[in-house]
Parts: sequence; C-alpha cells; structure tokens
Amino acid sequence: MIYEICAQTDPGLKRDNNEDAVTFDLATGLCILADGMGGYNAGEVASSMATAFLKSEMGRWLSQAGRQANPREVRRALEICVENANHSIFNAANSNPQYAGMGTTLVIGVFQAAYLLLGHIGDSRGYRLRGQVFGQITKDHSLRQEQLDAGLITPEQALTSTNRNLVTRAVGVEDAVLVDVSEHRVEAGDIYLMCSDGLSDMVTDESIAAILLGQGTLEQKAGRLIAAANEVGGQDNISVLLVHAQDDLVRRGLLSRMLGK
Repeated sequence: MIYEICAQTDPGLKRDNNEDAVTFDLATGLCILADGMGGYNAGEVASSMATAFLKSEMGRWLSQAGRQANPREVRRALEICVENANHSIFNAANSNPQYAGMGTTLVIGVFQAAYLLLGHIGDSRGYRLRGQVFGQITKDHSLRQEQLDAGLITPEQALTSTNRNLVTRAVGVEDAVLVDVSEHRVEAGDIYLMCSDGLSDMVTDESIAAILLGQGTLEQKAGRLIAAANEVGGQDNISVLLVHAQDDLVRRGLLSRMLGK
C-alpha cells in the first residue's frame, strides 16, 4: 500500500486569523490536524504547538521504530506523545497570562502498511470514503454529541444546535487528557479526510462525498472542499487533510517480472 497525502488550510471569510494548523510527514505516514481555541492569538499558539510537537516527537519515534512496529506499539507511542503535547501546552498556558485557557482539538493518524491508527480529541473529525460509502470514523467530544447520544436532540436538530462548538475535551486545557484511538484496516482506493469543524459544520456529508467522488487530483479536491465551505459563508477557519490509499503497482509489477509472470 502506498499513500498520497495533501493538506490545505484557509482562514475562511469571517476570521482575520487562522487558528487551525495542519501538517504531515509522508515518509512515516504521520498526519496531524488541530483547531485551536483561546483569546487573542492563543488558539494559533496552541494548534501550532500541538502539530509541531507531535510531528517532531511522534515522527522521530516512527522513524526510529521503522515499519517493524506493530499497531499496539504505535498506539502506545501516540498516547505518550499526545500526553506530552498536552503537558507542554497546559504549562505554557499557565505560565503566560496571554495564553490562559488556550487549547486545541486534535486529529492524528498514522498510515502504515494496510492499517490506520487514528487518534482524536474534540470535534475535529476523521472520515473515510470506501467505494461509494462515505462516513465519519471519529466521534465528537462535544456537548452536541452528548445530547445526541442521550436522545435529547435529533440528528436534524444537531445540525443547527447552538451547542455544536462546545467541546468537552481538548488538548492543553487540563493537566491530563484522554485521546480516543481506533484502528482501521485500509483498502486500496480508500480516501481518508481529516478536517476542522470549519468544513464539517458548513458542508453536508453528501456534498463532501460528492466532491471526493468527483474527478481531479487530491489537491484539487481539497481546494474544492474549502471553496464549498466558503461558498456557504466561511464562518470559521477551514482545514482539510486528504489521504488516498493505492496499491503499490510498481512494486507488484517488479515482483511479477522477477517471478517471470
């Protein structure tokens, strides 16, 4: 399995600054997206700290562990790195009054061989398109999600809920944080989307799926997703990270020639 990855971010139409941060490392299959929160520029600081710290620490571990690391080892390393990132942001917020209360949501994925290990905190999301089926593979840590789970609101009411941006879990807000980690088997042709709520709150799942199913490069599809959010108001910063899983046709072809097939 080989992976094509691209990431784009946009401030949207209503915000002067961009509190989202997104990055990836193709060599290790590491993908990270964060949506910061806090006064002044503290949201930018928190999301930038999270992405930079995790790319450095988790990327270093993946580079040293190589492809021999099993999913359980990767999961533990991811949990430790997120915990350390949380401590770093929490300590910065408590030592600098300008950054008091800052925090960030997080989606972090490791694509290796034919599996994805996906961690998330808050309401930034992970989705998967497999064939014609598109669906969310993370579950928001938000008051809106808790109300949905309790049956207090319907899915239709959730779309316009005033609580949709109230997260119940974030990186850096408390001295400890729990990251939800799930493992997914990857199939050739899958497209994975990581995004901030600037996309998911503005564009329906059906519209996102239609864009991903359409023609064009991965970069073009990322641009269309951002444009779609801006076309309906661009109320928030918009970040998307797309990953396309493909068979390693070159390697398979070489193996076939070596075997004389």
